[in-house]
Amino acid sequence: MNLFEPLLLELWREVSRREGVDAFAAAAAAVLSDRLPLRALRILSVDLNDGQVLAEAIWPTRVGAPVAASSNTESAAPPVPRVPYALDRRRRDDLAAWCRRGRPVVQPANEAVPPLVEWLGLQDVVAVAPPKSSWLALPLGNREHGAGVLVLGVEANADLAPWTDNALAALAEPFDAALEKNKQVHELQRLRHAAEADRQAALARLGRDSLTDTIVGCDAGLRQVMERVLLVAPSDMPVLIFGETGSGKEVIARAIHARSRRAGGPFLRVNCGAIAPELLDSELFGHEKGAFTGATALRRGWFERAAGGTLLLDEIAELPPPAQVRLLRVLQDGTFERVGGERSVRVSVRIVAATHRDLPALVQAGVFREDLWYRIAGMPIVLPPLRERREDIAPLADHFARRAARRFGLRPQAPTAADLALLTAYDWPGNIRELASVIDRAAILGEGQRLEIARSLGGPTSSGRSVGQSPPPATPAAANSAVSAGTAVAAGELPTLDQAVRRHIEVALSATRGRIEGVHGAARLLQVNPHTLRARMRKLGIDWAAYR
Repeated sequence: MNLFEPLLLELWREVSRREGVDAFAAAAAAVLSDRLPLRALRILSVDLNDGQVLAEAIWPTRVGAPVAASSNTESAAPPVPRVPYALDRRRRDDLAAWCRRGRPVVQPANEAVPPLVEWLGLQDVVAVAPPKSSWLALPLGNREHGAGVLVLGVEANADLAPWTDNALAALAEPFDAALEKNKQVHELQRLRHAAEADRQAALARLGRDSLTDTIVGCDAGLRQVMERVLLVAPSDMPVLIFGETGSGKEVIARAIHARSRRAGGPFLRVNCGAIAPELLDSELFGHEKGAFTGATALRRGWFERAAGGTLLLDEIAELPPPAQVRLLRVLQDGTFERVGGERSVRVSVRIVAATHRDLPALVQAGVFREDLWYRIAGMPIVLPPLRERREDIAPLADHFARRAARRFGLRPQAPTAADLALLTAYDWPGNIRELASVIDRAAILGEGQRLEIARSLGGPTSSGRSVGQSPPPATPAAANSAVSAGTAVAAGELPTLDQAVRRHIEVALSATRGRIEGVHGAARLLQVNPHTLRARMRKLGIDWAAYR
C-alpha cells in the first residue's frame, strides 16, 4: 500500500483544490496516467430508485481525442454526449447490490463490447478507448437513494496485478468525495438561484427596490406599528398581524424578519386560503415519495423549507379545523411528520400569522380553535387601513409613481397638488394595493407626460360606482325584492346563510362573467380577497367556469 500513498495523497490534494467534478476528473486523469496507461475515465451518478444514470465527469471530453492531444486537435473532435439514461430493472437491482458489496470489478481486454460496459449502459465509452482496453469499475459510496461509479479504461497490456481490491477501494475514496462535493455545490447553486428568484418576486409584489428599503409611513401613520415591530422583532415570539386586504401585512412581516436574529435565514409566505384543503398537509409539512398518487419524490413542506427563518401564514383564518389541530402540534413542540412518513421532523421556525378577518369573533363562534389563537397571538399588531392614515397617501403616491415609471419605461412624473387632493378624498377600500393599481393605471394613461389620476380613479371601484358618484336611487325592482324578502321572512322561508352567500356569489360571477381577480373581478365587487372567495366557492361547490 505504501506504493499508492503518494498517488492517493495527490488525488486528495486535487479534491481540495477543485470545485467542479469535471476539473477534478481531468486532474485525476493526469495523476493516474503516471502510473497507469489510462485511456478513458468516467464518474457516474446513479439514482437507485428510478435507475437514472448521468455521466458527471468525462475524460477525454471528446470522441476520438488522443490522450496527449493538443487543444486544436481535441477541439476538432466531437464532444462525448452527456445525456442521462435509464437502466432496466434487472441492471438497476444488480447495480444496487454491487454498490452495497463495495467490491471493484476488473474486466480484462475483450474483442467484443465488455460485459461490464454493457451492464452499466456505457457502450458509447468504447468510442474514446480502444476496443481491446481493460476496464475497472469501482463503486463510490452506498447512499440511501443514490450511488456513484468510477469507470477506468486502460490499455490491454497494462499490469493490474498491484491494483488489489484494497488498493482500488482506497482509490475510490477521493473520487467519492469529489462526487459528493460536486452535488453539494450544485445544491447550493440551486438554492441560491431559488432564493434570488423568491427575492425578486417579493420585490415585484411589494413594489420595492430592496427588502431593506425604509417602509413608507414608518414615521407617520405607521409609527405605532413600527414601534411594536422594533419591540417584538428581536425575540422569537409569534406575531399576529390584523389588517384589511391590501394594507401591507406582508411588508410588516418582512420588517419583523429583517430585524430579528433570523434575518439570515429564509422568509417564506404561504397563503392558507389559496391551498385546497386536501393538499394542506402536503404543502405545510411535505410528503414522502409514494405517499399518494403523484408523489413521485420526497417533498419538503413550508415548515421544513423555512427552518431557521420566518414563516408567514397569511390568511390563517381560512385554515380548516383539521389543519388547525396539526398546526397547533407544530407550534407546541416544533415537530411534525411528512405525509406518508413515520419519522418526526424537528424544525425551528418563527411564526408570523396574518388575517383580515375578525379572529376573536371566529374564536367565540367556534370556527377557529381557542388554543391555536393563544399560540399565534403572542404579540398582536393592528395595521390601520389607508383611510385612517391619509398623511401617508402623498409619500406612497410618489413612491408608486416612481416605481411605475421604472416598470413601464416611462418618464417619472410626480403627482400634482390636484392629484393628491383627489387621492386624499378617496376612501381606498382596497388600501395600498388599490393605490398602487391606481397609480400604475394613471401612469400608463398619462403616457409618461403626466399622471392621469382623475381618469384612473374614475373607473369602476369596488363599490361598483365611480368616485364622487351618489348611490343609485332605489328602483322598482329593488323595492319588489325588499318586499319579497320581507314576505319570505314572515312566512318562515328565510334561506340559510350558505344559500344566501351562494346566491350572492353567483350574482357577482354572472355580473363579471366568471372573472374572479382584477379591477372588474367578482372579488373586487364583493370586497373580499380573491383567495378567500375561491375558498368559499370550493366549500359551496360553485364552478366559476360555468359563468365565463
